[in-house]
Amino acid sequence: MTGQNTRRTVTANITLSLDGRISGPGGEYDMGWIVPHATTSKSRDHMVSVTGTATTALLGRKNYEGFAGFWPAVADDENADPRDREFSRWLNAAEKVVFSSTLKEAAWDNARISDTDPVTTVKRLREEKGGDIIVLASTSVIHSLLQAGEVDRLSITLCPELVGGGARLFTDGPSASWSLTSSDVTESGAICLLYDRIGG
Repeated sequence: MTGQNTRRTVTANITLSLDGRISGPGGEYDMGWIVPHATTSKSRDHMVSVTGTATTALLGRKNYEGFAGFWPAVADDENADPRDREFSRWLNAAEKVVFSSTLKEAAWDNARISDTDPVTTVKRLREEKGGDIIVLASTSVIHSLLQAGEVDRLSITLCPELVGGGARLFTDGPSASWSLTSSDVTESGAICLLYDRIGG
């Protein structure tokens, strides 16, 4: 779905526990349970695959700061996994739109602060030429776009963990039907899932 004359696909990429959490009961940074599942070979393959058609990445402030503090240098790290280096090169080159009311500038190459909300920004981006658009694990951005019906594809890594508390991805909102287009069980027992929205 990356042609210049077709509608740009918007993918929401997220990792979830079996009880639907994005973080544990210890707060928004309680995410250690994700690491063993995110670093498997198949999870790395999934990340490279799901980002490969995208030319624009959407990030909230916290994810932007975390990503910017780690990923830029991985591209040149000869000790890093080759797929991590590929993801880093992609991320360095991609247009990065950051949603924040507190950041004044984004120093990472090809990054900019958005002066509008995610829904307005995505509608404008859809009218521009380019590859697909992907939201990288920024829950607030995903929430906004789901509420507005602006997510075309869900990329979910479902981890075999019951974390027992913490923030959830899905909240009450408009209903939607989704079609499973891809699934792959990783070495840790997590499942990488791709769902495309039906209709809309």
